[in-house]
Amino acid sequence: MNTHDTAESNSITDHVNYDPNHLLDALIEKLHLKNDAALSRALEVAPPVISKIRHRRLPVGASLLIRMHEVSELSIRELRELMGDRREKFRISDKQFKPKPGAAPGAPAPTGGTPE
Repeated sequence: MNTHDTAESNSITDHVNYDPNHLLDALIEKLHLKNDAALSRALEVAPPVISKIRHRRLPVGASLLIRMHEVSELSIRELRELMGDRREKFRISDKQFKPKPGAAPGAPAPTGGTPE
């Protein structure tokens, strides 16, 4: 097995172990809340955010993870372990910092509306 195969199998294993529901359920229990709606109020996010995380349509982002830490007083590491994220390091893509092709520096982002 070469290095690429090992990295790919680790990625698959990480995906199988990832379970944001465990994290959300643990927060509900720790904070003595009744349901996801109460959790969304405690975290100050819209209820659909919790639903999308539960159905794996939205990842637990850094800002939400920090908010969970502030509200629960659990460490970031503990929160990550609750959802099955066992990575030691995070890698940020170069693409996150590059402007989109054709965008002028300092120009506002397009709104997606139709031209008049």
